[in-house]
Amino acid sequence: MQQRWARLAAWFVSLVAGGIFGVAGTIGQAYMFGVLPVGLIVAVLGITGLVGGLRLVTGDRWTALACGLGAVLTTMLFSGRGPGGSVVVPAPVDASISTGIIWTFAVPVVVAIVVGWPSLAAARRVHTN
Repeated sequence: MQQRWARLAAWFVSLVAGGIFGVAGTIGQAYMFGVLPVGLIVAVLGITGLVGGLRLVTGDRWTALACGLGAVLTTMLFSGRGPGGSVVVPAPVDASISTGIIWTFAVPVVVAIVVGWPSLAAARRVHTN
């Protein structure tokens, strides 16, 4: 019973951490240095590191998924029009692809890859036995 509560707490903390990073990435993805989308690069590398790091440290897909779910939910929440009419991620001009659109799709893709990646420890155990 104790282990179940610890696991639920880890999932909750991961969900909150993913949510916080989702907000930070959604706001920071728009930063450009000349033509280089520095904010987008840092945000994608950051979410990859966060979700991947949780998967490696805990060895649990569900913890990484909770983190990714928090990031995806807050990205979707903060990408739309706010109650005061403000927009954090503006729509692209002239049907082009903006960093906001790339960020919106990159988060679930990164989470799916990290969570779906095969467990190397399990593969090693099968191979050695």
